[in-house]
Amino acid sequence: MTPKTSRREPGTDGRRSGLAGSLTPRRIAALLLVALALVFIFENTDDTEIRLLVPVVTMPLWVALLGMGVIGALIGALLVARRRR
Repeated sequence: MTPKTSRREPGTDGRRSGLAGSLTPRRIAALLLVALALVFIFENTDDTEIRLLVPVVTMPLWVALLGMGVIGALIGALLVARRRR
């Protein structure tokens, strides 16, 4: 009698597929934080004065908050990429 070998169907390697596989707890938390940040940014639409070393710039507060969020995300991405090396 020959031993039975288990044959897997293509694409059934034990991982979840489709939407269930892409929604991990870490990704859900990241999406919630991004949504909260965007709500905070777009609720603050008043003009504000920002000092950039010497010049004073007047701009909507949401532009300044969004700019700082993008800069923070870029720094975080650079740190993660550096850690993986």
